[in-house]
Amino acid sequence: MAIEVNGTTIEVGANGYLTNHEDWNEDVGKIIAAEEGIELTDKHWDLINFLRSEYINDGTTPNTRNITKAMKKIWGSADSKSLYMLFPKDPSKQGGRIAGLPESKRKGGY
Repeated sequence: MAIEVNGTTIEVGANGYLTNHEDWNEDVGKIIAAEEGIELTDKHWDLINFLRSEYINDGTTPNTRNITKAMKKIWGSADSKSLYMLFPKDPSKQGGRIAGLPESKRKGGY
């Protein structure tokens, strides 16, 4: 499978995750988010940038609990409900997909 972004073909796996996280840029994120029916706001980008930073710097994809803690530091307050309002199919998994990260092997939906 593949998606087309600004005239470039980007490979994705069977579940829509990028096969190479280095192919990601904001335009790719916007295309994936649109496919998910999500209009990205500043809060979406905060979470996406956090996920990318954690993956690139530490090789990890944070779970929702760790994302909540990080967003509290950025936004002043956050809970899992507010994160699920941004990414209804799971902030770590759906957010990770939009952030161009590999598919998480953790249990859970999505």
